Amino acid sequence: MTEHDIRDALEAWSQVADASGPVEVQAACPHDCPDTCAMRVRVDGGRVVAVKGDPTHSLTAGTLCTKVSRYAERSYSPDRLKMPMKRIGNKGEGKFQAITWDEAYAIIGDRLSEVWRRNPQAILPYSYAGTMGAVQGEGMAGRFFHALGASLLDRTVCSAAGVAGMRLSMGGSIGMDSEAIEGARLILLWGTNPITSHVHLWAKIQKAKRAGAILWAIDPYRSDSAEKCHHHIALRPGTDVALAYAIAHVLQRDGLLDDDYIARHTRAADRFLAAAADWSPSRAAEWCGIEAGQVEALAHAYGSIRPAAIRLNYGMQRHASGADAVRAVMALPALAGHWRDASGGAVLSTSGWVPRNPNLARPDLLGQRSPRSINMSAIGAALNTSANPVEALLVYNSNPVAIAPDSNAVRRGFAREDLFTVVLEHFQTDTADYADILLPATTQLEHFDIHSAYGHLHVLLNRPALAPLAQARSNSRIFRELAQLMAMRLGEECAALGDPALAAGDAEVAFDAFEWTHPAFADDVIPRLLRQGHSRLNAARGAPFAAGGFRTEDGRFCFANDSVPQPLPQVRPNHEDWRSARAARYPLQAISPPPRHLLNSSFANVASLRDLNGPPSVLIHPQDASARGIQTGQAVRVFNDRGGHQVRAEVSDRARPGVVVVFSVFWHKDMPDGNNVNVLTSQALSDHGGGATFYDCLVDIEAVAASG
Repeated sequence: MTEHDIRDALEAWSQVADASGPVEVQAACPHDCPDTCAMRVRVDGGRVVAVKGDPTHSLTAGTLCTKVSRYAERSYSPDRLKMPMKRIGNKGEGKFQAITWDEAYAIIGDRLSEVWRRNPQAILPYSYAGTMGAVQGEGMAGRFFHALGASLLDRTVCSAAGVAGMRLSMGGSIGMDSEAIEGARLILLWGTNPITSHVHLWAKIQKAKRAGAILWAIDPYRSDSAEKCHHHIALRPGTDVALAYAIAHVLQRDGLLDDDYIARHTRAADRFLAAAADWSPSRAAEWCGIEAGQVEALAHAYGSIRPAAIRLNYGMQRHASGADAVRAVMALPALAGHWRDASGGAVLSTSGWVPRNPNLARPDLLGQRSPRSINMSAIGAALNTSANPVEALLVYNSNPVAIAPDSNAVRRGFAREDLFTVVLEHFQTDTADYADILLPATTQLEHFDIHSAYGHLHVLLNRPALAPLAQARSNSRIFRELAQLMAMRLGEECAALGDPALAAGDAEVAFDAFEWTHPAFADDVIPRLLRQGHSRLNAARGAPFAAGGFRTEDGRFCFANDSVPQPLPQVRPNHEDWRSARAARYPLQAISPPPRHLLNSSFANVASLRDLNGPPSVLIHPQDASARGIQTGQAVRVFNDRGGHQVRAEVSDRARPGVVVVFSVFWHKDMPDGNNVNVLTSQALSDHGGGATFYDCLVDIEAVAASG
């Protein structure tokens, strides 16, 4: 297809579907989930009546998770923001009055112009994965902030450590085709709970299990997925590097290495194996708090069963050694030669297979300017510093007051009266309560977008099923209009705002999202995408690394990377280590994975999903509960010196001794004491990538006295 044909087709897709009669609209799930499902939205009489999975999409296979199957409930919620509003109470009170879009833009224009003339870098965007689409994500927003010369945001809160680990070892965010896992005979689920976070992959894992595959779960608690596995290793949080080294130790000791693969397709294996020689199963078992026999059994299974696949996930990289954990685990299939098999190897993210256009957000609009970069995982510190302070903050696709670590510091920063805050949202979230101007945004049913995934190899289109409800506007429209407004205010002072890229329509932004001439789009990939709304990329077919071909400089897997001060993965203590002096005050390690029917904070206000989840809870082992006089159903307070979080106790051996599982992320305002779990977490960062370390957190628990 020609470039002109693609542009025309995307323009047609961007139009709202004709809803004069019953119609089925092709869509894509926008949320931060590896499944990125293909959806079909049924519209009748101008109203969405059903949202279902697309049966023609190989991973979605006609089903949606409970969360997204109720997407219409979210879009039509009576709590949706319907019009622009300005704050009339104190910051955090959530008191607003309705204004017009023109009034909102006038206020924003005045304040941003004032701040920009003092210091463009005093303006900061804050966004993440409230939508994963290229158009409503950073496609237009990034252009706006680059043109202004605003501070850059280092988007680290979820996957930064893992991305860094893959870059240092694999050369990029690449791995096996995750859908090929159904052909594996041994599957390791390392730091992942796919029943909650990757449900469509779980269906393929179950298919493999029925065909005889052996499943191992490596997770600090017995998650829903771990309960369905044949074996479960409940290691201490943050000890994954030691376990990976111990597996490598056994492979080396017992002649289970693939010496030919190592020689042909890797480098520095001798250095990695020398480090592994120091990590016997008994030493690793002591460090990880497990049994040496478990290490031996897992290593022998991994060295002798083919094909063997590892699905690792982002939970394992939310510690001080997060990136090195990913490096160490990714080393295992290179040592054992499992990359030779189509259903073998490992996968954390498939996003590196996607030929994205690195210039979508137009960083060239910065010109010669080099603005500072602020780590979003340390937004609490950034908003509370007096040196070069952030004076204007624009939040979209995120709810930082709820999801960022060290919430009390974040709330103090957002409460500054001298901070001008604009929030684009669907609902009045915790963050929205601190806005000076609150703008109603469209949901996925009301706007156009184009999507790739990090858990499979498809590109998808989302056609709007409805015109925007009430006065909602899409992110892309809002930033397009803000760019026009600021261009009029600043004129030649900021000439980059007049660049045509800031006036591009949604279809043009979607076209700019990918490198359409890349071989991944060869054959029928583009026509199929434009015909049916989803298409598998021409990538990672068969065994993509059977003969090397990693994204490193020489195409070899890199066991030791000399571009960083510590070339080998390091076994290091957590920031908040269980053997430290701090542990004497706060002896329990806390991890905070999502409950089954929520996703970050996006669905926390959907009543039916909250009913399914039940009240916010903490899993605590009977041994730890008994020492504190805690029983199931009791109100308890999880606390440390940063704050406290009141939840319901669930006494269960699903938690290992010394570890509590505090399910998250709920909104602060919905908690009994007004605090969610992130009042406990710290702003400490990971070893590489500057990632958040949510699961590197020491706490204690006490019973809450009954009132009255």
